[in-house]
Amino acid sequence: MSLKKTILFISLIVLFLSNNIYAQEQQQKLLLNSEAVILIDANTGEVLYEKNSDQVMFPASITKILTAIIAIEEGNLNDSVTVSENARQTGGTRVYLEPGERVTLDKLVKGLLLNSGNDAGVAIAEHMDGSVEAFARRMNRFVDEKIGFNHSNFENPHGLYDEDHVTTAEDMAKITQYAMENPKFRKIAATKSLKWDGEGWDTVIYNHHRLVRQRDDVTGVKNGFVGQAGFTLVTSATRDHIDLIAVTLKADTADLSYVDTERLLEYGFENFQTYSISATGEVFNEGTMEYVFNEDLTFTASKGEEISEDVNNGELIVKNNEGELLVEQPLTQVQKPEKEEKVKKDVKASQVNGVSSVNAFMVILALGLVTFFIIKTRNRRKKRFFY
Repeated sequence: MSLKKTILFISLIVLFLSNNIYAQEQQQKLLLNSEAVILIDANTGEVLYEKNSDQVMFPASITKILTAIIAIEEGNLNDSVTVSENARQTGGTRVYLEPGERVTLDKLVKGLLLNSGNDAGVAIAEHMDGSVEAFARRMNRFVDEKIGFNHSNFENPHGLYDEDHVTTAEDMAKITQYAMENPKFRKIAATKSLKWDGEGWDTVIYNHHRLVRQRDDVTGVKNGFVGQAGFTLVTSATRDHIDLIAVTLKADTADLSYVDTERLLEYGFENFQTYSISATGEVFNEGTMEYVFNEDLTFTASKGEEISEDVNNGELIVKNNEGELLVEQPLTQVQKPEKEEKVKKDVKASQVNGVSSVNAFMVILALGLVTFFIIKTRNRRKKRFFY
């Protein structure tokens, strides 16, 4: 082996080892029990931390995040829903709906998210599509068309075990990011408690997500458990500098799922920040050219990072204080207003000058014709006199 190849081989080994050491340090720092996790910036979608985030797993009741946003966006929340015997017989956690009971779709969504009502999920599915199977097809179509991924497959609206009902931590983060953009969903997901007045159950229901009730910075959204899935948890939280979404799948206990989630949240809050550059008002210069944004630019970087902006070949280049590239954004070229005004004046002046030149030419031509006719007339008179 040549010296050059030997040096390259050693360099690759050092790089590989250093990356693995960094990854191991990151995992050891958070000491997570859950089998799969992901933490993202809710505004940019940037992945801040992950472990097995693309591993296909069982979601349990965090499925209800998807069911709820579908009902909110594609249903009429004022609809009166008649509960079926099939919905009443659904196992697991319930809001104790009675056959023939009439409940608004809005109330069913609240019972679904806050108290994890499996019976509410079936009632929603049957009302919107006639059956659980048909609603499941809607669920898969919805994520494919509106959210855009294909690693998950949903077979029911509640998350009770089905071997074909699967998702990933990454997919659930994307579903939650989408859902949390809806004001109605956000309001329900953040509700701590609700008076429930039903035919079979008159009580106060409390949000099953502990951190919603315990932490002011947590804004939702859903916990879950079935034996095959372990304990699952999806959490949204916000502070002044960043909004986060954390997903943990298959923790050994409920307590450990919450411990993992809080470690993820603190890691995100302590280390990252969402930055934004407004599309309105700010003009970027490159030489004599001016550029603007068509839409706001948001990106994630280290918390408290010093950001520098520069324009190169019509693109905005954003770097941190160490010179590392954070984001590139194409810009739209604009013409300076004063230049436009000058062009208009020049055009007007040339038009006026053109008109003046034409008028002068016509006057000269007229004078020439008059002189010609006078001379010709005199010549005729002279000829008549001599004859």
